[in-house]
Amino acid sequence: MLTVLDFLCSDRYIRMGIAERKQRQREEMRAAILEAAWKLVHEEGWQALSIRKIADAIEYSVPVVYDHFENKDAIIAEFNKKGFQLLRKQLQVARAQFTEPDQQLEAIGTGYWDFAFAQKQYYQLMFSLGVPSCESARKIPEVSACMDVIQHTIKQIIDKYRNRYADPFLKFHAFLSMIHGLVSINIIGPANKDELNRLVLKDLISGFIKGCKA
Repeated sequence: MLTVLDFLCSDRYIRMGIAERKQRQREEMRAAILEAAWKLVHEEGWQALSIRKIADAIEYSVPVVYDHFENKDAIIAEFNKKGFQLLRKQLQVARAQFTEPDQQLEAIGTGYWDFAFAQKQYYQLMFSLGVPSCESARKIPEVSACMDVIQHTIKQIIDKYRNRYADPFLKFHAFLSMIHGLVSINIIGPANKDELNRLVLKDLISGFIKGCKA
């Protein structure tokens, strides 16, 4: 019978320890690469991000970075997924404050707006090419899960008022385009005063909800 002491001294245990240590080191290096990349983004923006700069920041050679990520796009994809996870959580928290879908959608709109400016680096990456299409949403689970929070709430409003002429899918894209457009205006160009923006946002959402009821 194999005792605990025998097992601890066995080649199998030693191999397990080495494998676990290597895996832990690999995870730590991956985290360091992402941390360095995020710092570069904050300092210089997404366009300035490069594998060479990341390697210099972590004081390792370029091949070390490539050993963990295929290319720069793979690193950006990690942040893209993380961004949609964060947005989804914020929208879910906002929606959970109310029971009526009308109020939930208003809270979602405000939560979306707050996220866009509190997490500007993430937002610029997530929506750099505009509103995600249905095809792209299907390819990235994090995008689909995030957008479902909005689409499901819109469908609830339409069902609540029995509006058989409203298409939940089209209404979802209209809502997202509306909110994204207002955010983009303020991110790309001179930002309006926050008080004015919130009045405009409230007016847009109010008008949108009326359209879902009609």
